[in-house]
Amino acid sequence: MALRLEDKKALVAEVNEVASKAFSAVVAEYRGLTAGEMDELRKNAREGGSYLRVVKNTLAKRALAGTEFECLNDTLVGPLVLGFSLEDPGAAARVIKDFSKGHDKLKVTAVSVGGQSLPASDLARLADLPTREQALGMLAGVLQAPIAKFVRTLAEPQAKLARTFAAVRDAKQAA
Repeated sequence: MALRLEDKKALVAEVNEVASKAFSAVVAEYRGLTAGEMDELRKNAREGGSYLRVVKNTLAKRALAGTEFECLNDTLVGPLVLGFSLEDPGAAARVIKDFSKGHDKLKVTAVSVGGQSLPASDLARLADLPTREQALGMLAGVLQAPIAKFVRTLAEPQAKLARTFAAVRDAKQAA
């Protein structure tokens, strides 16, 4: 069904707004997927904090103009789905990577982060980035480690004294 001019303008504006807020983008070819599989992919994207949209390539080029994902224009060939990570940089990549494990027909064409277009082989690197909660947990662990070691160091002389007294007590009881 052909889109009217107003619908096309609204679609371009919507994708442009999402692209201007997104951390990363994934372009994948969906040729051969059924409508049910596409619905499943969209559902997974919503649950994963990503925006997924099938857009005609000419409209996608207009929508990406003026955003950091303009570098993807050369890769927009064929039936493509655009995925944008809205919560953390690896969200869309994780959704596409997990879905493509069970569906060979979904092929990643390009990945973009920080205004750079990356090859499809970098999808795994992007998908393996920690989520915000994981990164904060890792940071808390790094910040907590020196303090914990300092406390253990301060407590060690008393613990050593207690072990020495226990060893002397055990030796006297055995004798």
